[in-house]
Amino acid sequence: MTVTGQEITDYVDRVRAALADLPPTVRDELTEDLPEHLAEVAAEGEGALVDRLGTPEAYAAELRAAAGAEAGRRPARFHRLAEARAQAATQVRLLDRQLGPLLGHGTVSDFLRPLRPAWWLLRAWLAALLISVMVDGARPGLLPRPNDNASAGLLLLIGAVVASLWLGRRSAGFTGWPRRLHRLGTAVLLVFGFAVLVDVDRNAGSDVYSGYEQTSVDRRYDRIEDVFVYDQQGRLIRDAQLFDQNGVPIRLGWPNCLDSSGAVPAPRNAYPYCPELAPFGAPAPPSIAPPAPAPTDSTTPTATPTPSASAQPTSTP
Repeated sequence: MTVTGQEITDYVDRVRAALADLPPTVRDELTEDLPEHLAEVAAEGEGALVDRLGTPEAYAAELRAAAGAEAGRRPARFHRLAEARAQAATQVRLLDRQLGPLLGHGTVSDFLRPLRPAWWLLRAWLAALLISVMVDGARPGLLPRPNDNASAGLLLLIGAVVASLWLGRRSAGFTGWPRRLHRLGTAVLLVFGFAVLVDVDRNAGSDVYSGYEQTSVDRRYDRIEDVFVYDQQGRLIRDAQLFDQNGVPIRLGWPNCLDSSGAVPAPRNAYPYCPELAPFGAPAPPSIAPPAPAPTDSTTPTATPTPSASAQPTSTP
């Protein structure tokens, strides 16, 4: 059976009659959103309002208990807070009617009501991501992975979808504290979803998600801060660049030192980032070797004496 507008009006009148002992301002404050709430409940499914929410008198008793309003007394709230809430609700309803025609509907609520199942699925995904972040404290990804376990993340996502669908079909009938907790949980998930979008947008154009730090299976490179390259003589090589077999630069680490001004230097494209922090100290200057001695040869021939002129024979007379 479809709930009619007259049934909603009669239900509101009976609730207000059950709260007739309260001051008019208090009664108006407690029931100002009641027609809209009943319309949402009516749109969720079939059945009379009395069958789904209880009698108007019982509903009025829940409102009275949730607000802390006793007969003849004002509720235990700050008066200024109540006025601010009433003004905010009025502005929201005004914007709801003004922006509705832009979306092709009488109100924005009429446009959003058919999209609730999509929100239930999105809420399940955000809840699974939030639980995963709370478990291991890691940066959220596209899918929940508590403790880097894909299977546990899949089970968590399935459970969140089932719970969100169940909650979505019954949340319209919540009143009092359950309704407030439901709204608070929705606000927390929306803030978390906005934070995830900001984080993804901030890192979309950087290389934080690229490189071997993100593709290592055993996360061996997570704690690398700098890379130092030495030659065969143990001398530190400066401005070195590392590439893999495909010519892709290997980017590891982040500068963990201070420059002369006391600031952290900007990351460079060459290693090391901080030469002064080399693990084996500053490279030693090359030693000057003594001049090599002149080669000697024991077989060097010695000078032979010049033969003297032989005696000339004398002629015998």
